Amino acid sequence: MSFSSEVKEELSKRIGSSRHCQLAELAAIITCIGYVGADEDGEMVLYLQPENSLALRKFFTLIKKAFNIVTSFLEDVPDIKSAGRIYRPVLKDKEELTALLKATRLMESDGSIRKFEDGASPIITKNSCCKRAFLRDAFLCIGSISDPNKGYHLEFVCTSEGQAYQLQELIESFDTEARIVQRKKYHVLYVKEGAGIVDLLNIMEAPVSLMNLENLRILKEMRNSINRRVNCEVANITKTVNAATKQIEDITYIRDNYGFRKLPDSLREMAEVRLEHPDSTLIELGGFLDPPVGKSGVNHRLRKLSELADRIRG
Repeated sequence: MSFSSEVKEELSKRIGSSRHCQLAELAAIITCIGYVGADEDGEMVLYLQPENSLALRKFFTLIKKAFNIVTSFLEDVPDIKSAGRIYRPVLKDKEELTALLKATRLMESDGSIRKFEDGASPIITKNSCCKRAFLRDAFLCIGSISDPNKGYHLEFVCTSEGQAYQLQELIESFDTEARIVQRKKYHVLYVKEGAGIVDLLNIMEAPVSLMNLENLRILKEMRNSINRRVNCEVANITKTVNAATKQIEDITYIRDNYGFRKLPDSLREMAEVRLEHPDSTLIELGGFLDPPVGKSGVNHRLRKLSELADRIRG
């Protein structure tokens, strides 16, 4: 099971204890994967997209808890197709459907149906707990999250700009940044940073997934830290080896083309010690001199030898 599926599985089992939170969850499911239209007899019917089994299962549970309505797919009402999507009927009873739509603020006082592309009514998400509930079920319907081992990316694929902006406003009300980008005919709301995704999982009340993600982030950061340290040490070793090789080449050139006897005592001793100890560090070389010299003094003498070698070559 993918990490995204694990998150959705956890969210599908979390249901708000208060009725107003349950209404917010129902509103999220209906506006994200629902459609209200007339059947062949002209009767109003609520349809849902049948692909998302977790969202459907939760819808049936919520409607039972909040309205004591027991329903499932209606076999006597045909499916419909809208905007390239297939919808299956789930509720036709006029009294029950009206009660559901009015309670979720999807039906206006005049009986007209709110446009789902505008998102849910702000009244349904006025409480902080209801915002969490709405976001939780919106993610269950249209959200996804990438494998944390490969990267950090969470997104909601919205069919309308209004829906995307409503979700963005809800997320940012919890001081978490979310951005919107258009991808073909969809408006995609996304959270990119690992810390932001952790915050959003906390907002949606998915503690198990949050802990799993945090553990992966810690492990990944430790791995990256070790790699950075190893790369730094390798780079330093390579730099030291290259410098020592150049120093030995210069000193050998001076010996063969100029002679050590012409060097000042300090440079001659430095040249001899470097040839005797080709693998030693500058600090170690300084300890071999008599009297001992510090790292900066050794570096100064080797630089003088290098400059002399360059003059002889020139």
